[in-house]
Amino acid sequence: MHFYAGLLIAPVLFLAAATGLLYAGSWQAERILYSHELTVDRVGEAAVPLSTQVKAAKAAEPQGKVVGVWPAPEADATTRVIMEAPGLAEGETRTVFVDPYTAEVRGQLTTSGDALPLRAWLSEFHASLQLGEFGRNYSELAASWLWIVALGGLALWIGRRRSRKALLVVPDRKATGRRKTLSWHGSIGLWAAVGLVGLSATGLTWSKYAGENIGQLQDRLGGATPALSATLDPGAGAGASDGGGEHAGHIMPDGTEMTMPMPATDIGVDKAVAAARAAGVTESLRVTLPAKGKGYVVKEADKTLPVHLDSVAVDPADGRIMDELRFADYPLLAQLTRFGIDLHMGLTFGIANQLALAALAVAVMFLIVWGYRMWWMRRPTKDRALSVGRAQPRGAWRRLPVTVLLPFAAVTVVVGWFVPLLGLSLLAFLVVDGALGFATRRRAPKAA
Repeated sequence: MHFYAGLLIAPVLFLAAATGLLYAGSWQAERILYSHELTVDRVGEAAVPLSTQVKAAKAAEPQGKVVGVWPAPEADATTRVIMEAPGLAEGETRTVFVDPYTAEVRGQLTTSGDALPLRAWLSEFHASLQLGEFGRNYSELAASWLWIVALGGLALWIGRRRSRKALLVVPDRKATGRRKTLSWHGSIGLWAAVGLVGLSATGLTWSKYAGENIGQLQDRLGGATPALSATLDPGAGAGASDGGGEHAGHIMPDGTEMTMPMPATDIGVDKAVAAARAAGVTESLRVTLPAKGKGYVVKEADKTLPVHLDSVAVDPADGRIMDELRFADYPLLAQLTRFGIDLHMGLTFGIANQLALAALAVAVMFLIVWGYRMWWMRRPTKDRALSVGRAQPRGAWRRLPVTVLLPFAAVTVVVGWFVPLLGLSLLAFLVVDGALGFATRRRAPKAA
């Protein structure tokens, strides 16, 4: 399985590693490319009110509807004012970057979540090769097989006989030819195995097909991520009027920016943030403004250890905390999922995390090149026939005891159903392999 999966799936894995390497470097590239928008020229003594910053952003983008505000997380950083605007694709927003000390607009960019254009493009390139929903099959196929290739290679490498135990973890520099390539392939694969299995597991969590199954299983095990409730009491004085769900004017006490009705009273974004800070929500804040029937939602977004991911809902009428959600109260499975995804994205340990991801991506590409080199060096050349190398002798399954074969087959079926692209590709492989075996048996009597 390691040989054939490596031979057939390696091009997909190489693509995933190469695009992942680009994404790992996108965090630092983003800081350089968009430094004007992300940072201020001079750190002032005190920031102007958030409402003043939002008003400046509205003046710069009058067609936009403000839906959120991300106060500057660091002294030299800008505030992000998040807007919905005409002409944007689904999932995109228009972000206006404002100097928190002067309310000067530093620039505007089309963003996707917290990703600026470069990282958003590279993220989609890594996930789908910019081919839309169809393209996501490539990354899911890579994640589906990566753990099998990694664990299979690990088992083969540990099981090899060697003259010195040190050669298990370091390449044999005295070896030559195919043995030298195998030594580098095996030892580097050993060091990378844990990371590769982790990337495979976390990648599958947000894949299209396996991700849905993982989410359902997590929910059944009581590990669903809890949700914050920001719904207003219908009888409260701050209840929204019958007009639509306009966000923008909710942050302005005089209502001059409103184009649609707003709640009867609104304390404004500055007092909402102050209420959240008083409740202990203080790090890397992201504020969602009230929609119809909803209050302010103030969340932390600091995912580096120690994480700060608490959130509160604030009543726009009086600043009362309507609901709060602490990361410490998440179910263990939800916490592990959050940590796993953030590790995969390079967030948990900052630049160290991103360097580790880059190293894993480079390791995968070298492992694939070494693997193909070993295959090329062992290929049959006597008759110059096209071949993929020495095949596994047939009949191995029939020699296994039924007590081993049946449970293994059952586990394979369950895993194949749970990870559909793995199951379908494995089934296709077995059908082709069975057909080749049948054809070989048919030819044998004629040859005899």
